[in-house]
Amino acid sequence: MKVLLDNGHGANTPGKRSPDGRLREYAYAREIAERLEAELRKRGIDAERIVHEELDVPLAERCRRVNEYKANEVVLVSIHCNAAGMGDKWMSARGWECWTFPGRTKADKLATCLYDAASELGIRLREDNSDGDPDKEGHLYILQHTKCPAVLTENLFQDNREDVDFLLSAAGKASIVELHVRGIAKYLGV
Repeated sequence: MKVLLDNGHGANTPGKRSPDGRLREYAYAREIAERLEAELRKRGIDAERIVHEELDVPLAERCRRVNEYKANEVVLVSIHCNAAGMGDKWMSARGWECWTFPGRTKADKLATCLYDAASELGIRLREDNSDGDPDKEGHLYILQHTKCPAVLTENLFQDNREDVDFLLSAAGKASIVELHVRGIAKYLGV
């Protein structure tokens, strides 16, 4: 099974940064995806980033790249940072969450494995257990238009000062990568 990694947004995507400009989502997501790809490969898990460009790649193109693979041979993890506001002031929302497409899908198991890993690492969670599992569900384009199991992780809030301090720290980056590695490895049974 190959793990496809999508790093959200691009250098030209408006907003998508901390109010003080220290964290830019496109750069952070790319750094985490690169580290995650390397860590998964070290552990014998086939992984590949689908976006290498710095500028934003349209969602339709991202989905096309994913759908070039046989759906039963890949899973997709799209990496993002959350925001509660418009990026112009610090907000109070905090935590990590994972999104899947609505209904019972194969992605639900991957999302649960990622939640378990985040919990093991002591990361504050944002959950929706209304349907029996912790993931949040939505009609997000990349989840709706890819054929394989796909999740989108929101790795804390880029407009919460404490979350940004953690995300930019060496320990924070290591924790975000590790939660993805552990969750993916558990899902794959490695």
